[in-house]
Amino acid sequence: MKIKSQKDFFSGLMFTAVGAAFAWGATNYTVGSGARMGPGYFPLLLGVILAILGAGIMLKATITETEDGDKIGKWAWKPLGYIIGANLLFGILLGGLPSFGVPAMGLIVAIYGLTFVSALAGEKFHFRETAILATVLAAGSYIAFVWALKLQFQVWPTFITG
Repeated sequence: MKIKSQKDFFSGLMFTAVGAAFAWGATNYTVGSGARMGPGYFPLLLGVILAILGAGIMLKATITETEDGDKIGKWAWKPLGYIIGANLLFGILLGGLPSFGVPAMGLIVAIYGLTFVSALAGEKFHFRETAILATVLAAGSYIAFVWALKLQFQVWPTFITG
């Protein structure tokens, strides 16, 4: 078996591994049946579908000819660092770090932080466009999670709300 597209093969391998891990992890919960679904049913189903999709992509990568083998390029360390850092910042801003004395800043500030730091991962950074995107995401998140779903978590920093 010869890999004819490295990009497709390794992305399919990643999908298969993540799908299998989710399916395996979902077995720790009650799965139930199609008529009475338990908390593990949906993650198990999604994990199996993702693993099958990944296997199909890996199979295609061994069958379909590509130009020059579709080699995997260098790791993009800068975007990877910014995206991971943005997610860590989101978690810290949303919940705070009480052991280090960092207070929770709430949903709106966390979304602005996430959006601005992740925007730095791209090749060009446009402040105005990023601010508009952050505003739309913050408003949409507020409407979806606080107003529509009635989830109870901090929206604004405590020094604003009291």
